[in-house]
Amino acid sequence: MSKSDNIWYPYTQMHDYTRYLKRRVISSGRDFYFYDNDGNKYLDGISNMWCNVWGFNTNRITIAMINQIKQIPHSTIFGLGNDKSIELSNEFLKLTKGLNKVFFTDNGSSAIEAALKIALQYWSNQGNRKKTSFLSVADGYHGDTIGAMSVGYVDKYFKSYKKLLLKCHVIPSPKRVTLNGIVNLEKLNLLLEKTEKTIEKNADKTAALIMESGAQLAGGVNIYPTDYQNKIKEMCKRHNILFILDEIATGFGRLGNMIEYVAQESVPDIACFGKAITGGYFPLALTLTSKKIFQQFSGTLGDQKHLFHGHTYAGHPVGCTAVIENLKMYKENNLLGKIRSNSKQLRKRLQDFQSIPIVQNIRAKGLLAGFELAVNGKPITIVDKIPINYFVMRESLKRGVLLRSLGATMIVIPPLAIDSDSLNKIMDTQLEIVLDINKRNVS
Repeated sequence: MSKSDNIWYPYTQMHDYTRYLKRRVISSGRDFYFYDNDGNKYLDGISNMWCNVWGFNTNRITIAMINQIKQIPHSTIFGLGNDKSIELSNEFLKLTKGLNKVFFTDNGSSAIEAALKIALQYWSNQGNRKKTSFLSVADGYHGDTIGAMSVGYVDKYFKSYKKLLLKCHVIPSPKRVTLNGIVNLEKLNLLLEKTEKTIEKNADKTAALIMESGAQLAGGVNIYPTDYQNKIKEMCKRHNILFILDEIATGFGRLGNMIEYVAQESVPDIACFGKAITGGYFPLALTLTSKKIFQQFSGTLGDQKHLFHGHTYAGHPVGCTAVIENLKMYKENNLLGKIRSNSKQLRKRLQDFQSIPIVQNIRAKGLLAGFELAVNGKPITIVDKIPINYFVMRESLKRGVLLRSLGATMIVIPPLAIDSDSLNKIMDTQLEIVLDINKRNVS
């Protein structure tokens, strides 16, 4: 292995990288473990950045992907179809109530960009040039490309790029209406009143409202109150605004449901999917639309109404094969049933954290959980003289588990098909680290 490392790592302060964290280079995987070049193994406690479903063993997905490469490694869908993208679109639409057209991209941010362009052009194709801005939910996150940053603006991440961003108005996040899983109905009703006023005020110039489906992840693991999402959808309908849902990280079982918007009874005009849809084995994402949306792009070539968007690897047959086989594995292994069982185990294990003084606001749904670490209401940002996120990663890797925090927010997001013993190991490691941080902060 080369001793030089010329990679610029994502979301990483490279100056700190070698100061606080030992360099580990992963060369293989087995079960739910990463293996480095020195033979050390690390349990995947973050779903390989929120996409890992089945782990790293050979399975029907990986075998089918290899076979597809032998058939044809890639076949463009610019002017041609390919059999796997057609098969996948037909199978996927069986799951997605109310949506019936599939647009292919190759990552979540790109799926969001496509959704935003579709929403804008939907109105312009009808001659409406006023609806050119967007609404989004505070603390939402939708990716790192320009449109995605615009509708998922996180100041500490994106302030350097602010001049690039699209015009977007923000409705309040529901995160402060829930504490330890209990919803304050008075606060929720006030929030919904404020939300509708903002939507009504901006309706004439707004193409669409976009939000994560079921919960916000990168914005701090904010799980929506019951019926909140549907109420937002109804507001959009009343004020003639398109409704876009981002299920890239929250769909495909993360919150305990295959398609979260179906469980939320909030069918959108446009929805985006990615991450776990391939099992975590290939970069592929989807933007789905309703028939109402698609019809506004119909016309002759001279009308110039068609969607001017596309990616070189759109409809990649290897990625489509992965999704097709992944869907079969979900069904054959009753994965949603396993997720719901593991969700009960996760909730039980979270009880171990309730009495720790620095732990605040525990919340969970499906195989997702989060809680804050704070002293006297102030988030803990430094531990052992280093940023808390570095401390969490360093200490977890020492224990043979890969964990990351969202600043002072601890997140639990294991691989979706994880076994009970591995889930317990992740929770044991979280608990050890939190108890250590508590000891350092509470005398």
